[in-house]
Amino acid sequence: MKIIVGLSGGVDSSVTAQLLIEAGHDVTGIYMRNWNSDDENCPTTQDSLDAMKVAKKIGIPFEIVDFSAEYWDDVFTYFLSENKAGRTPNPDILCNKHIKFRAFLDYALAQGADALATGHYARKKINPTTGLSELALPVDAAKDQTYFLHQLAQSQLSKALFPLADYTKADVRKIAEKNGFVTAHKKDSTGICFIGERHYASFLQKYLRKEPGAIQDFKTKKKVAQHQGLSFYTIGQSKGVGIGGQRDFLEGKWYVHSKDLARNILYVTQDEDLLLSSELTAHKLNWIAGKPPANEFRAQAKVRYRDEGARCTVRVIDVDTINVIFDEPARAITSGQSVVLYVDDVCLGGGEIV
Repeated sequence: MKIIVGLSGGVDSSVTAQLLIEAGHDVTGIYMRNWNSDDENCPTTQDSLDAMKVAKKIGIPFEIVDFSAEYWDDVFTYFLSENKAGRTPNPDILCNKHIKFRAFLDYALAQGADALATGHYARKKINPTTGLSELALPVDAAKDQTYFLHQLAQSQLSKALFPLADYTKADVRKIAEKNGFVTAHKKDSTGICFIGERHYASFLQKYLRKEPGAIQDFKTKKKVAQHQGLSFYTIGQSKGVGIGGQRDFLEGKWYVHSKDLARNILYVTQDEDLLLSSELTAHKLNWIAGKPPANEFRAQAKVRYRDEGARCTVRVIDVDTINVIFDEPARAITSGQSVVLYVDDVCLGGGEIV
């Protein structure tokens, strides 16, 4: 089987390639260049060098393919427009949908590949009744990345391979050590490449204009500080809000509660209970099977990555909209983020929170 592996320069994709070689496949490694930057916080050059070293060690062909134009058009532009509208999108989900499993997958298939493999911790299985591809949880629940893959369609998932489904992160590092990979002890990448380890708001200031306004306590509507611009804050945020000691208020954390775009007001609260919501509405739905399992069904919902998930009832409003009612209120539901639905170990898909 001819397989192209997305070699990112990390340990997970390195071991993915190794496992496929051991299984007897014809493997080519490709490094995706998605962002034209080489500052110390987004080390694309070092990552591509590490990917090349791993490919050489394994003995497979290697090349670098530039998808930065597609990334700018399909991911970053949307990311900026959503932030301007006061929402908080997840670029990694868009990257998987539009870049890795569309532009990159199309490229791989055009090269004659039978499938595209990545180092995601996820499982693909075939439903015995429908014959459709399903996205399911991996062995290592702590590294589960199905949340980021929930926008994949059947045409994409059917051509995807996730060789790390049965491995833990510890297993992966041991395999990398055994094979002498330069990536064996490399720190996991965190955040989005184009932001990396940088402060989120500081990065956004390069692309979004500051529009200062009042920060008000949600209950009393009393002004407690000044914000830089609504785009630079997210619901539930407590660090970096910039509120000092306040007369008439208790000492303690302040949390971003909501945004009033029309009046450019950022509402905050010291009462965490005010961050709880009993339901949400989502649109831009993607059902991995092509349709929901029923017009109303029980599920587990995750409203952010690393969320443990919450029991809920899902009501399908129309082909593109759902209402999710939680058994127990969920914290800091954020517009622009994604709600992802699960039944048992299968990811059904999800949508963007309105």
